[in-house]
Amino acid sequence: MRRSFAPLVATLAVVDAQTQSSKRGLLSVSTSTGHVIDDDKIWVRDGADLTWYYNYGAAPLPLYGDKPQEDFEFVPMLWGAIDDTSFLDSVNDLINGGRDIQHVLGFNEPDGTSGTGGSSIDPATAAEVWVRNIAPLREKGVRVGLPACTGGRSGIPWLRQFLAECSALLSTDDQARNCTYDFVTIHWYGNFEGLASHLGEYSAAFPNKPQWVTEFALNDQDLDVTQAFFNTTLEYLDRLENVARYSYFGAFRSEDSNVGPNVVMLNNDGQLTDIGSWYLGGAATGVEPQTGTGAQNQAHVLLALALALVGVHFA
Repeated sequence: MRRSFAPLVATLAVVDAQTQSSKRGLLSVSTSTGHVIDDDKIWVRDGADLTWYYNYGAAPLPLYGDKPQEDFEFVPMLWGAIDDTSFLDSVNDLINGGRDIQHVLGFNEPDGTSGTGGSSIDPATAAEVWVRNIAPLREKGVRVGLPACTGGRSGIPWLRQFLAECSALLSTDDQARNCTYDFVTIHWYGNFEGLASHLGEYSAAFPNKPQWVTEFALNDQDLDVTQAFFNTTLEYLDRLENVARYSYFGAFRSEDSNVGPNVVMLNNDGQLTDIGSWYLGGAATGVEPQTGTGAQNQAHVLLALALALVGVHFA
């Protein structure tokens, strides 16, 4: 995750409803209090148009376990460095168990630090893990995405070094082999102009490959600016032929957000905000992100009641 405080220059009037899109997926985020089951149900309710999801892990969420892949595709992710083949084994178990795994995602922001949510892996180590866990899946026909670097300038150089290290591991004295992949995975936090430029840089660096934008948001901005970014960006991503899929970073409540309170798709009571409803292809709800009592306030109320009862008991 890379934070940017650049303002949104281009604006778009807030719309009453969003169109639906087969590109659109769910980035399922476990908050500090874990998964809220009622919140997770929202993304697969009748009328929701999300076609795929990932959760930074190798196992599908239990709530979505009975969803057929053709209806709501689970995409496993190898988040960080491991010293074994446990990711490969987990994905093979899913395949052997009847789940039609078509895609997998690579490392999460390996060029970033743990303090900003990155997996912080050097390219040589990442290449070793990839050859053990990802390359065998591609040989089986699973389509694989390049690691998702931060939106900073370190991303493309990191990926180039990673591909060189990976190719060296796959090659022998008799035969040179390239480290292969099927699509490019992109993260962005900042304004629309920066996102459009960033996608162009990746197209130039990795030509003729589909792009998946698996994290994006305009962080820490006023609500009207955030909504304008959201609507402008979704219209743009839907229109770009080389963008195959995208997933917005905001499937959580305002009180749980680490990128500002206004990016979220749920208010503090788990009600869909305008952005949340638009993302599902619906109309504006009029629910502001920071409204609602929320789990934290409810916990404070319960604590106060418990203390009051203790006081009565010992009075």
